[in-house]
Amino acid sequence: MRIDMVTVPGDPQRPNEDYVSAALPAAGAGGALVVLDGVTPPEGDDGCRHGVPWFVSRLGGALLELSGSRRDMTLAECLAAAVARTADDHRETCDLSHPRTPQATVVAARWDADVVEHLVLSDSGLLVERADGTVLPVLDRRLAELPTSVRQLRDRARQTGRSADRAAYVRAVEGLRNAPDGSGFYTAAADPAVAARAVTGSHPRAEVRTLLALTDGATRWTETFRLGDWAGLFALVRKEGCRALVTRVRTAEAEVPVVRGKRHDDATVLLAELD
Repeated sequence: MRIDMVTVPGDPQRPNEDYVSAALPAAGAGGALVVLDGVTPPEGDDGCRHGVPWFVSRLGGALLELSGSRRDMTLAECLAAAVARTADDHRETCDLSHPRTPQATVVAARWDADVVEHLVLSDSGLLVERADGTVLPVLDRRLAELPTSVRQLRDRARQTGRSADRAAYVRAVEGLRNAPDGSGFYTAAADPAVAARAVTGSHPRAEVRTLLALTDGATRWTETFRLGDWAGLFALVRKEGCRALVTRVRTAEAEVPVVRGKRHDDATVLLAELD
């Protein structure tokens, strides 16, 4: 078994809001991985005195510990418990009902001699290499499938560059995040119930060779710059390593005049070869 991981901040002058970790039990075969991408809030109050890096470190640590030690719980149950534990850590000092309370996307996977389980919430991703060499992307596409009215606000904000148009788009997106009626998209924040919205599944252990978890700062190679498909991205990481993918993304970011959202985003990649 081999683990390769890298995380690089989008701006060296700002804290990295991604989280990456993996655990291999001393007792034998198996392991777990967790990758989070903290959601950078717009300027202004978010109701929390701690900030996103604090939040992702607490949530990621709790999720890894539960995923590795509580085999009687599903990954969704582990995420729900980790969200509840993290919320309790700052409930007395922070307004957890604030729509911009710290939150994160989630990728988690766990394996033993019999099964490989996965969980994906929001726009980080997981690539599963099967035993026959094919690559299966496990993605939560809800953020990419915004309603037409919200996409129109987004396009207008990009075209005009006006702060008022940008603010209108941000408000519309915030109204869809963790919407209780199921009409929006979901991130892990302070409500454990969000775990039930995650994309989950499993494969027989014999059918999986490798797992590749990425935040959207790394998936830009495919989703923003169109430098190759998911199989091509996987092949690049397998051949040259996790850092090579981030380097390629940074090169592409430097060569184009405008990138959707942040010009440079925190980028995290974790490769777990199970064989």
